Amino acid sequence: MSEQQIEAVESPTQEHHEGGFRPLQELGRDNSKGGPHYGEFIEQVRSLMDRVRLADPGDELALEAIATLKDLNAKLDGAVTDEWSAPTWHRNDLPSRGNITLPPFLVDEAGRDGVRARITFRTFHLGGNSAAHGGHIALGFDDLLGMTAALHTRGVTRTAFLHVDYRSITPLNTELRVHGWVERVEGRKVYVRATLHDGDRLCAEAHGLFILLKPGQP
Repeated sequence: MSEQQIEAVESPTQEHHEGGFRPLQELGRDNSKGGPHYGEFIEQVRSLMDRVRLADPGDELALEAIATLKDLNAKLDGAVTDEWSAPTWHRNDLPSRGNITLPPFLVDEAGRDGVRARITFRTFHLGGNSAAHGGHIALGFDDLLGMTAALHTRGVTRTAFLHVDYRSITPLNTELRVHGWVERVEGRKVYVRATLHDGDRLCAEAHGLFILLKPGQP
C-alpha cells in the first residue's frame, strides 16, 4: 500500500467528527465528483469482479492480466484521494453511491418512514449453487438499515447488532426489493427492521440496533 493510500484511511480529523462520517448535510451534494464517466468506470470494475469470481485463466492469460492490472493500479495510484473527498460520499445518482464494496442498489423511496430500494446480487456475490452469499446479503442490509436509521433520526449512527434470517434462496443477477423501516427509538437506540423479496417470495429479513453517536464520538 502506498503512503498516499495509507493517509487516505487514517483517523478522521476534527472536520469529520461525526463518528468518522461526513455530516449528513454534506452527503449527496455533488454528483459531478469523479467526472461524467465515473459511473461507467465503476460498472467496468464491477464487471471485472464478476469475471474474476469464476475465472480460470490459465497461466498465460493470468500473467497478461497481472501485467495489465499492475499498469492500471500504477495509473490509479495517482488518483487516490482521502476518504472524505472520494466520489462515493457524493454520488447518490449511482447504484450504492458508486461504492464497489456494496451490492449495487437503487433507492426508490427514502425518508423518515423508511427506505425502499432495488438491489441486485451479481456473480461476484456468489455463495454457491447460483445463490447469493449470506455475508453479502447482510452487508446490503447493514448499509440500507444504516441509511434508514440516519434518515429517521437525522443523526449519525453505528451498528450495534444486526440479525439476519435467511428464509429462502436469494438469486443472483435478479433485481430484488428491499424495505427498511424504524420500529422504535429509545433514547440513542434505534431499532430497525428490513425485508428482502424476490417478487412475492421472502428471501431474507433482518432486525438490528443502531446507536446514535454523541458529538465527537468515534
